[in-house]
Amino acid sequence: QVHFVESGGGLVQPGGSLRLSCAASGSIFSIYGMGWYRQGPGKQQELVAAITSGGSTFYPDSVKGRFTISRDNAKNTVYLQMNSLKSEDTAVYLCNQYPPNLFWGQGTQVTVSS
Repeated sequence: QVHFVESGGGLVQPGGSLRLSCAASGSIFSIYGMGWYRQGPGKQQELVAAITSGGSTFYPDSVKGRFTISRDNAKNTVYLQMNSLKSEDTAVYLCNQYPPNLFWGQGTQVTVSS
């Protein structure tokens, strides 16, 4: 059973940046694809970034060019660098395997507002 602990969220003005971190338990972190997901108010959960075990990345058009996912297998940690943030990026951000398993963390709140 793998657990995830997200951190790094906060309040930021439009156009600002944040870097999220996700610490994962388990000794075989490196073999899994990992993803960052978000759930905004009144919206369905959506994938915002994914990275394979080999380092290939995927982004939906809504964040492409603004968000960057990376991973440090030695630290069992995956990161999400978010630049040029918009109000519509406001959401709870969660990490999980990609595709996700059933064990979600608490997430970290990102609020983009002036």
